[in-house]
Formats: sequence, structure tokens, C-alpha cells
Amino acid sequence: MLKLLNLWEISNKSYGMREKDGKYIFGVVKVGDKGQVVIPRDARKLYDINPGDALIVLGDQRGMALLKTEVFQSAIDQAMEGLSQ
Repeated sequence: MLKLLNLWEISNKSYGMREKDGKYIFGVVKVGDKGQVVIPRDARKLYDINPGDALIVLGDQRGMALLKTEVFQSAIDQAMEGLSQ
């Protein structure tokens, strides 16, 4: 079983992005004094996240996720189209 400490050690060794079945581990980030986190470079590149982009923060009991607002809006638009048909 992969423990969080092992994940932290892996991240600190800069192994980079890991992918399996379309799911990624980009590493571990720390929350700064102002509540800020740095999105790893590989994640920013893969998801085309650039300075100034707006992200929506989603969450449930298990955790949270970041989505570009246009990706979220596209999903809402598709759902609304399905309802109108």
C-alpha cells in the first residue's frame, strides 16, 4: 500500500508526472502561509493552465478538484442541452 509519506518522498525526488488509465499523480504540494499552492508545471502544461486563468474549486467529502472555468461551463452547457431535448 502506498502511504502518504512514501508519496511525499517520491514527490521530493522529482520523478515528474505519473499516469495510469488517464489518472495522474503530479506530486505533493504544500499550502503556503496565505493558503496558496503551486500547481506543478507538468499539470499546468497538460491542462493548459496559464497565468491569469480562472479556476473553479470543487469538493466533496473525499477531497477537492480544480477545473478551468471554461471546462466547467462546457459541462454545464452540455447538461443543459440534454435537458432541453
